[in-house]
Amino acid sequence: MMRNLLIKMYLCFFKIFYYIFYLLPIRKKVTFITTFGDNCVALFEEMKKQNFTYQTVFLYKKSCEKQLENIKGTKKIRFESVNLINEIRSIFHIATSRYIIIDNYFGFLSTIHFKKNVECIQLWHAVGAFKKFGLKDHTFEDRPISDKKRILKVYKQFHKIVVGSDKMAAIFMAAFNVDRKNILPTGIPRTDLFFDDMKKRTIAFDWLKDYPTLENKKIIMYAPTFRDNELKNFKLHLDLFLLQKKLGEEYAIILKLHPAISNEKNYVEKYPGFVYDFSSYKDVNKLLIITDILITDYSSIPFEYALLNRPIIFFTYDLAKYRNDRGLWEGFEQTIPGPNVSSTSEIISIIKEQDYDFQQISEFALEWNKYSQGNSSEKLVEYLLDNDGIGNKKNSNIYDET
Repeated sequence: MMRNLLIKMYLCFFKIFYYIFYLLPIRKKVTFITTFGDNCVALFEEMKKQNFTYQTVFLYKKSCEKQLENIKGTKKIRFESVNLINEIRSIFHIATSRYIIIDNYFGFLSTIHFKKNVECIQLWHAVGAFKKFGLKDHTFEDRPISDKKRILKVYKQFHKIVVGSDKMAAIFMAAFNVDRKNILPTGIPRTDLFFDDMKKRTIAFDWLKDYPTLENKKIIMYAPTFRDNELKNFKLHLDLFLLQKKLGEEYAIILKLHPAISNEKNYVEKYPGFVYDFSSYKDVNKLLIITDILITDYSSIPFEYALLNRPIIFFTYDLAKYRNDRGLWEGFEQTIPGPNVSSTSEIISIIKEQDYDFQQISEFALEWNKYSQGNSSEKLVEYLLDNDGIGNKKNSNIYDET
């Protein structure tokens, strides 16, 4: 009850200041509103490379503060914090920008209307999706009518949604109730890294400098989806003791869990030299570069990791329950590009036997990254330039495909 009241108060505050600043003219400005950072940073760096002349502003949540530390040449303002001045400054930039680029759901969008010459671009934080979200989330139907109306208003503000594939376009159309005209198939900016051999080598080299004891180890990363209520009742279903016993000489494990869970459990102390906890590490794609085998479940991580054509094992010990409670898009078992197992012993057998279908992984990567081919950031910048009549139109044909 109190939470809903605070939300209403915040949205009212936002709306009042937004319409005050609405009276000001739109400027040649791009405002990024980000929770995750990676896609927005990749796009911003490409803007600098192409001498994009518009002013840029980052309104960022605390979750991606670390990722923005080293970027230069832009304003950075902490967003949705208790700092009143920062909130007012943020609203000013939102009300006066030509482009609003977001990477998540932001409730304030339900309270405002953009001017005709403003475009809001959704640069969603996942390349693909196994689990349902948006209007197709199983919890949506149980929400109060007022919540449903607010959520629908937010989705209507997305003028364009960036995608890397036709499959993800179809998912967005269902999840956000948008039309084909709202889809922008430029590819996902952060995936450009997977096509840059020099950057990948640099990441691997820096990794070994920081962790020289792992030079002769193969890296397994375990990155499960966060499940509701896990903060109170978390159990790691992956048997680290058995993994160390059977694979410890040749492999090491990287954990990518919810930070609050990993800090409480101290897995590194229990399995020194075998388990490395990177749950608080923000740049997941850098971890993927140095990972030899990925173990996950319903996470969106495989959609990018598959670009490296390395093994993926799906550890879905609660598949029936998760499908019923949270919801999965149809055909999960047929879509995943790797073995679907429910026990640690099965994982060990697969790793020892190296039972992987690399052709399946390659086809999966191509299907879900059709438009992400190493120049996604460039294509998105070209779209912005072409949209304002200052580009060279070299990529304009792709916007008509959908």
